[in-house]
Amino acid sequence: MTHPRDAHSAVADLDEQAIRLGSDALAHPPAPQTLEASGLSLDMITPLVLKTLYFVGELTGRDIAQRLGVNFAVIEPSLEFLKREHQVEIGGGAMFGGPAFRYRITDAGRARAGLFLEHNHYVGLAPVPLAQYRAYLAEFEQKVPKATTPAGIRRALSNLVLSDHILDQLGSAVGLGQSLFVYGPPGNGKTMISRSLHNLMAGHAAIPYALEVEGSIIRFFDPINHEERPLPAENEGTHLLYDRRWVRCRRPMIVVGGELNLNALEAHYNKATGFYRAPIQAIANGGILVIDDFGRQQCSPSDLLNRWMVPLESRIDHLTLQTGQQFEVPFTSLIVFNTNLKPADLVDEAFLRRIQAKIHAAGPTVDEFLEIFERNCVERDLPFHREVVEEMLATYFRPRGIPLRGCHPRDLLNQVASTLRYRGAAPELSLPLLYAACESYFVDNYDQSASYA
Repeated sequence: MTHPRDAHSAVADLDEQAIRLGSDALAHPPAPQTLEASGLSLDMITPLVLKTLYFVGELTGRDIAQRLGVNFAVIEPSLEFLKREHQVEIGGGAMFGGPAFRYRITDAGRARAGLFLEHNHYVGLAPVPLAQYRAYLAEFEQKVPKATTPAGIRRALSNLVLSDHILDQLGSAVGLGQSLFVYGPPGNGKTMISRSLHNLMAGHAAIPYALEVEGSIIRFFDPINHEERPLPAENEGTHLLYDRRWVRCRRPMIVVGGELNLNALEAHYNKATGFYRAPIQAIANGGILVIDDFGRQQCSPSDLLNRWMVPLESRIDHLTLQTGQQFEVPFTSLIVFNTNLKPADLVDEAFLRRIQAKIHAAGPTVDEFLEIFERNCVERDLPFHREVVEEMLATYFRPRGIPLRGCHPRDLLNQVASTLRYRGAAPELSLPLLYAACESYFVDNYDQSASYA
């Protein structure tokens, strides 16, 4: 029951709506003006400063601060400490003050940086303390709009052909802001439904580039799954307005399928680099996490659901460092489970109760099928002839008991378009072309007793 289209216009409309609402939850954290305000200790910031100089050799104070994503005042105590220890020295620019000084690493500094690199290889934007991340998400959850309206849900899912009943179910489920179970036969747009729900998530979220937890660093920003957006323009000057340790992104949507295993749900430690990678559910915070083809992962459904049983209710996840130290992180993403299998065959009643919304993505009716067919014809610049499609259903689908699927128009028309290109023929939609596409597409072993709505 799907019809793909460019969703940028819908997303832009929702972004404008968020701006009109003036939601503070979409604001970017302000830049800290002191080391204390950054939430980081001198012991955390000093290795980052020294390792930065180790790889470059010499930088101005302003350049070092920029590479760490902070104002110069945040790193100034560290540079003063390193000067006293004779691990950095000033190489010029003295008349303009600290930000303009050129800081050069010494031999003693290189030796010290080598020791820091043995501990971890992390160099780049300074991490955000876990406490600040928790505080940001708590405020985000309070202020970001969760509820939608019938008009909003229909606008966000306008690229799909769905019944009013399913649209209203989805709107109510999203309003709960917790988890959905979307199930039904293959080919009826479960994945497209889940992806289109992302259009309901207006505005932006600030994603920390990295987190600091008990002295360890966890890489958080993921350029594959996080869609970066530019920050609002700042006035020219020496002080940053926005905290560059955070990346302004569209609210995330993460889709995982059969490749998912339990290791992906934990903070993964890389022995070669000495720092961690955040788990997928944390990367999805503030957005949507889609578990596609649920039941076909590399871990059993029961193992996956047991891992998430408590977080789904408490909205808090517990992760563990290599040291055995446990820590809490928010669990705020909207989890969507998609499956072609019967839910009762996958999970027990206790877990189904924790997933508050269950949506059955049934096959399209004949009228819905024809609407999907027409949309796909328009997309491919093919003439749509309702009577030709109805004749195909009457003479090919019904005699063979082929159940209607939302993917059939797209797939059959792809074959028709390919045949026309091969022949060098003008665009047309004829019964012989559709018959040829059906013969190539279907395996003739359907249940002859299948009924039609």
